[in-house]
Amino acid sequence: MGSSGSGKSTLLNLLGCLDRPTTGQYLLGGRDVATLNDESLSRVRGRYLGFVFQSYNLIQQLSVVENIMVPLSYQQPQPANGRDLATKLANLVGLSGRLGHRPNQLSGGQQQRVAIARALINNPHVILADEPTGNLDTATSIEIMDLLDALNQAGRTIVMVTHEPDIAARCKKVISLRDGRIESMKKIRD
Repeated sequence: MGSSGSGKSTLLNLLGCLDRPTTGQYLLGGRDVATLNDESLSRVRGRYLGFVFQSYNLIQQLSVVENIMVPLSYQQPQPANGRDLATKLANLVGLSGRLGHRPNQLSGGQQQRVAIARALINNPHVILADEPTGNLDTATSIEIMDLLDALNQAGRTIVMVTHEPDIAARCKKVISLRDGRIESMKKIRD
């Protein structure tokens, strides 16, 4: 958590290997990601990380299943069971009746569910969620947080950026940033 300009997005970009640290070390899976070239960083992102964006970042021309499968296109070789896996994940997030729909045929909450399923397709160690409830109404936000809670309870690590205190209160730990530095760290629950 933190106000605009506090460093939340920068931290998420560093953790997601989208930006490189200018100093220090960042070890992910035992590898110092600051020393990796772009191709190696892409492989690290594809193996260890899943991304959930506030604006969903879905491809309008693709169906629900096809959007979920997008991260698989970066894997070599691509898994033969990709469509089956995407269908299972769509079912997991409550979209079994929407598999062939395009993003513009879905509600905001349904689009965010597609984004969460897409983040899971590569079986990531860590899910990075940037304001995953920011564009949603209260009831849908609760549904999305329930889904993220269930994923966390099943063993997924989730790092989430939020401005909303009620969303942060559902997390296990809250780190507050200010001017690019950690201002406080509070354990909320186990």
